[in-house]
Amino acid sequence: MSEEPIDQSVVDAVTKALEHGRKIEAIKVYREATGKGLKEAKDFVDALIPRLIEKDPERFGKLAASGSGCSSVILLAVSLGGLVTVATMHGLL
Repeated sequence: MSEEPIDQSVVDAVTKALEHGRKIEAIKVYREATGKGLKEAKDFVDALIPRLIEKDPERFGKLAASGSGCSSVILLAVSLGGLVTVATMHGLL
């Protein structure tokens, strides 16, 4: 089963969103244009980012540093929730 070629206008729209630091929007644009699932869209965008950085590091270099922002926030929230639970169990809160 072969992949259908992606229209250049879709790639351009994804690239524009990434240029402005909007990775979630880029994933959404790809999904809406192709009908692909979330994982496939995220994989496409994640694979595109290094190529964009290589092609134009000044324009897209900031994408390299922004890769794990959401993961960090989620990890922090889970950690704080665990601390609150432990403190509550020991009567500290």
